[in-house]
Amino acid sequence: MNLQKRTILVTGGAGFIGSHLVDKLAKDNHIVILDNFSSGEKENVSHHEGKSNIEIITGDIRDGELLLKITKNTDIVYHLAVQCLRVSIKNPDLVHEVNATGTLNLLRASLENSVKKFIYVSSSEVYGTALKVPMAEDHPLEPTTVYGASKLAGELYTLAYYRTYGLETLVVRPFNTYGPREHLQGAYGEVIPRFVLRLLNNKPPVIFGDGTQTRDFTYVSDTVKGIIMASECDSMTGQTVNIARGQEISINDLASIIAKNLDKSNIRPVYEQARPGDVMRHYAGISKADKMFGYNPDIDIEKGIGFHIDWFLSQKYDFRELLKNETILNW
Repeated sequence: MNLQKRTILVTGGAGFIGSHLVDKLAKDNHIVILDNFSSGEKENVSHHEGKSNIEIITGDIRDGELLLKITKNTDIVYHLAVQCLRVSIKNPDLVHEVNATGTLNLLRASLENSVKKFIYVSSSEVYGTALKVPMAEDHPLEPTTVYGASKLAGELYTLAYYRTYGLETLVVRPFNTYGPREHLQGAYGEVIPRFVLRLLNNKPPVIFGDGTQTRDFTYVSDTVKGIIMASECDSMTGQTVNIARGQEISINDLASIIAKNLDKSNIRPVYEQARPGDVMRHYAGISKADKMFGYNPDIDIEKGIGFHIDWFLSQKYDFRELLKNETILNW
């Protein structure tokens, strides 16, 4: 499918990945952003305000009537609206309602309004801990948290709407994405900006568990590129694909790379109790993405960390003030 002169709905479009996706799609299309701003930031899309091809709607994907209204005359839906993993530990009902029921609501509205393509942006958390590596799309699906289970439910609904009703859908599974606009504080705060902030304040990074757990960190531009390439590939309809760097790194090594980049290698991490339900190993197989639509990531972890730190420093944050507001959360 050609992505030009389309009307495109991006749910969660003011979020971290969503806002970068909007930036890419907005060059040639009319974009409708739906976000309730519970985790998305107005600042992430403020540079689009006033543009004739951008519409920003404050709303919730649990609102079925709203979804019916905004999917009218929509060509493509990118569904990224979500409640995160950390919220699922203490509020599983909310996470289920948003991630599972909200997805079903949006699929129903998309079918009724004859949306041409529906792209569900899932999560590597649907896999649980790696049983074999690299983790191809046929790896067993054994999520360890309600978040992972709710994202898997969304996947199954998405593919069922293709198999039962013929709605053209596909599922994209990004692995851990990082980069500019990544969440820093509170329940949505992510590991890389947290480590950066603490080291800039000469404080040790806090690692939960022993730090040997691995993740496949992927720079946000590579994640967005993969999402778009998958959606342009007509043979991906009804299928699922990983989007990732295709390399694993331990949290211990991640902390070392960040410390070295900031010239803080003398500051060693401190360790806290392991998180319940935490996955121990993620390492994506990306050969399907390469075979189906020629996806190859551009940015390795060292270069990506450098880019992220450069962006972080450019924001003119008051690092001491940000650290005062930091809460160390085991989920």
